[in-house]
Amino acid sequence: MCVGTVPATGAEALGMLESALGFLAGKDAAGMPAQAVADRLRVLERNDAVQAAVRGRLLEAFDAQDAHLADGQRTTRTWLVHMTRVTRGQAGEYKAIQALARGHGPLLAALAEGCVLTKSVALQLARWTRAIAEEYRGEAEEILVAAARAGADLRSLAAICAEIRARTARPDPDDDDDPRLDRGLSLDTTFDGAGVIHGDLTPGCAAMVQAVLDALSAPAGGGDLRTRPQRYHDALAEAMRRLLASDLLPQRAGQPVKALVHVSFADLCALDENSGIQDQWITEYRARWAAHRAAASVSTGDGGAWLDGDAARKVACDAMIIPVVTGDLDPAAVEDLIALCVRYHQLRTQPAPADRDGTAAAPGTAAPAPAPAPARGPAAGPVAGTATPDGALAELEHQILGTILQVVSGPGGAASFLRRHLLGKPLAGPSLPLDVGQTDDMPLHLRRLVALRDQHCQYPGGYFL
Repeated sequence: MCVGTVPATGAEALGMLESALGFLAGKDAAGMPAQAVADRLRVLERNDAVQAAVRGRLLEAFDAQDAHLADGQRTTRTWLVHMTRVTRGQAGEYKAIQALARGHGPLLAALAEGCVLTKSVALQLARWTRAIAEEYRGEAEEILVAAARAGADLRSLAAICAEIRARTARPDPDDDDDPRLDRGLSLDTTFDGAGVIHGDLTPGCAAMVQAVLDALSAPAGGGDLRTRPQRYHDALAEAMRRLLASDLLPQRAGQPVKALVHVSFADLCALDENSGIQDQWITEYRARWAAHRAAASVSTGDGGAWLDGDAARKVACDAMIIPVVTGDLDPAAVEDLIALCVRYHQLRTQPAPADRDGTAAAPGTAAPAPAPAPARGPAAGPVAGTATPDGALAELEHQILGTILQVVSGPGGAASFLRRHLLGKPLAGPSLPLDVGQTDDMPLHLRRLVALRDQHCQYPGGYFL
């Protein structure tokens, strides 16, 4: 018998509930007698059943009003995931509880009593009774609830449900094509990639799975110490490997099944211990850089001009904006990069000083200047010790390119160069740009990159393409 203050409003009832649960959570159960612990567990299970009934009614009302749209969510399920921060699996269970409120009145009423059905048993009975013709389902559920109230366990309830279904089945039912036949499979992964499979298989599917696992799980001789579950796991992995290698799977999103090998740029740099390949890339890039400067000095280029600050903002007001994204800067390298570039500019543009005899230096040359402050980047080093201005410029170019290794990508970038020279086939294919301009169609490599980066649309519950 419940003794206490009766709440006047729903908000007051929720406040009392939170207060009571907070009180229980603050109690140390380690010193409690076993019987007291058992009593609390039973009470919590009864309250869990009542809470499930309340949640089912609330979700049904929430869904009927399309209340998820107010928070920019496409469905109630996505609202549960993004607004209440539950997992997708938990959101699926909540939707199953909502289905009790929609079409399983007797089971929901039994849940609300708290002492007739547990939440898990009620959900299981709902899955079973969905295979019963709708005109008999309500009466069948009342029979099941009465049996549960009388003390029937889950095994007995399953027998009762099966008998009711057999007695109420239409003539010549074709179970294999029955859309009401309960079936489903879910694969959830943990943070370290381990998977957990839950499923309800049709008899035909279960028989095929059993045959495959039995065929591939035979012990590998007398020294095989694997347990039966371990052999079944390995058999499933072997079956999936053979299926992937058979080229029998249909294409997904217009593409065959592929394995995406993730390699961080830092790992690539670590493979190049002595920076031999990085130095090779820097040498080649310096040559292309020199060619670009020479070509720009005698041609009009592509008809564009580089602007920044207020000048760029003025032009952009009336211009068609086409973004070109090339990479992300490492904030720790920005200061070093700026210092090196300023020093490089000074060496290239400072006037030539007079020599000891009072004659000016030859045009186009520059006297060596003091070395810049040592940069923090891994490729930056002292410039002091270079014998000529050209040597100082070359050393600065080397330092600049080494500092911006983190930001270059694409076909000619360091990331591509290292990947193609260090990893080999099949990971040494051509590079593709990440983001250039605008297009009416989304290229496949951009779609794949966005899917890998975001896992879902940028706004929760929305569509991507």
